[in-house]
Amino acid sequence: MRVVRGVLLVLFCACVAIDAAEIRKPVKPAAAATAPTATEARTFVDEAEARLLELSNENSRADWVKSTYITDDTEVLAAQANQRAISATVSYAKAAPRFDSLRLPEEVARKLKLLKLALTLPAPSDPKEAEELTRIVAGLEGTYGKGKWCRTPDDCLDIDAVERILAESRDPKDLRDAWAGWHRISVPMRKDFTRYVELGNKGARELGFADMGAMWRSKYDMPPDAFEKELDRLWEQVRPLYLSLHSYVRWKLREKYGPDVVPERGPIPGHLLGNLWAQDWVNIYSLVAPKDADPGYDLTARLKAKGVDAKEMVRYGERFFTSLGFAPLPATFWERSLFVKPRDREVVCHASAWDVDNDEDLRIKMCIETNAEDFRTIHHELGHNFYQRAYRKQPFLFRDSANDGFHEAIGDTIALSVTPSYLKRLSLIDAEPDPSKDIGLLLEMALDKVAFLPFGLLVDQWRWKVFDGQVTPARYNAAWWTLREKYQGVSPPVPRSEADFDPGAKYHVPANVPYSRYFLASILQFQFHRALCQAAGQTGPLNRCSIYDDKEVGRRLEKMLAMGQSRPWPDALETLTGQREMDATAIADYFAPLKKWLDEQNAGHPVGW
Repeated sequence: MRVVRGVLLVLFCACVAIDAAEIRKPVKPAAAATAPTATEARTFVDEAEARLLELSNENSRADWVKSTYITDDTEVLAAQANQRAISATVSYAKAAPRFDSLRLPEEVARKLKLLKLALTLPAPSDPKEAEELTRIVAGLEGTYGKGKWCRTPDDCLDIDAVERILAESRDPKDLRDAWAGWHRISVPMRKDFTRYVELGNKGARELGFADMGAMWRSKYDMPPDAFEKELDRLWEQVRPLYLSLHSYVRWKLREKYGPDVVPERGPIPGHLLGNLWAQDWVNIYSLVAPKDADPGYDLTARLKAKGVDAKEMVRYGERFFTSLGFAPLPATFWERSLFVKPRDREVVCHASAWDVDNDEDLRIKMCIETNAEDFRTIHHELGHNFYQRAYRKQPFLFRDSANDGFHEAIGDTIALSVTPSYLKRLSLIDAEPDPSKDIGLLLEMALDKVAFLPFGLLVDQWRWKVFDGQVTPARYNAAWWTLREKYQGVSPPVPRSEADFDPGAKYHVPANVPYSRYFLASILQFQFHRALCQAAGQTGPLNRCSIYDDKEVGRRLEKMLAMGQSRPWPDALETLTGQREMDATAIADYFAPLKKWLDEQNAGHPVGW
């Protein structure tokens, strides 16, 4: 899923050389002889917020049109708007360190910090190097986007086709060939990636950071090294559950494919897990599902039997939030959103939530189908929209989630409340199934959310070691597989060497998109869910809890959402959960029935690798 706000689009793009015409600076240049003052700092921040708000809204509107009316012209116009926003963000970020030596009001200091951290790719101040870095990142992303596995000169498959093979085939040879074929697309990236690291680190040092990884980790209101340790602490809390899931899946795959393909002990060959990167294992659910896994109802069938159309699917989601006490969505949401795929034009169907004007112009863009998956997805996307509206009264630089894991976590928290009790209250099912039916549902969810955790952690673990020099170009691939085995217990299906560059076969690496946010969202959603269920006074299994129609829970949730990014994230976390630390034990609590079942199934089978 995707949450869209103009400034967020800036953060995910490669930086370009500073365009001075895009920014009307109210302060003297950094090279001026006079020392900066606190008054100048506040004036600078005010100007930055006003200009970036203007560019954010322009960018969002252009991007909306591009995504819902795909033509060459709309793509060019959106790219131009995005470049203007990028250029201004770069300019302000580069100017912000001028005020580092001043004692400033807390709000001003926080805004300056957020300006400096708005970049994910800090271009060096040298124009030639900045242009080179922009060209390199565009080229890396282009290489990925154009990547194809050619089985023969006349039979070339793009990423979607390759992913379908990994998801659907049950032939180990076909799976191995598709895996190896896709991973060849990243081999040419190595040289440019090495230069990207050099230039990105130079830009980060100019902003006062040790390297680009330290800059990324500094976004989390704690020292960079402390944040890295925090992630490992969270991982240790969920590792026992992952080990049980890993063991169960390994011996079930061994039953399917035989001992020549799947070892009794050791890592699982990554091509057998239903996904190119083994980042989730949902596509192999049918191979590992327990007997009698039927949950006792078919939500898709019930939705269709009731004649629920796309807009009514969204109404269900809106009514979830109004049941908590939130105001209904504005009329413009229903007028301007895209709910179904048009017949007369191409659109980007990937579900996304939009805050077009950083105020009340909320929208979703989604080609809705009447099925259970889209029903849950709508609840998730509206979680973004209600978060966006809750923080709209904050100053512009604070109109974002408490940290970049919170936005996705809120959407997923709401989706976790789509439970049998909720569906029964909506009359979408006649009765709640017996809890004995929950194991199949929990296993399928674990193959998605629990299986993802180690991958969500290791992508940035690898990049941080590359950025700080612990991993040199001569060890890029070896270090990647060391981490894949350490955290995931996954091995490559064919021999690898430094002639390969397997990290580049994952989009977020060549596209310069930080990945830790996804790990954090996976942790936080369960912590949020547990806290809200406790606030609602529900004492049963967490997987059966829904916060639907609880006004007190809604007040607590809205209070946290309204804070936006105005305070360090532990303050926001405490407002919602009463805790100041992220806590992955909520995942263990949620999946406790499954963990007990997995351990019973794993009796006599090795655990770990």
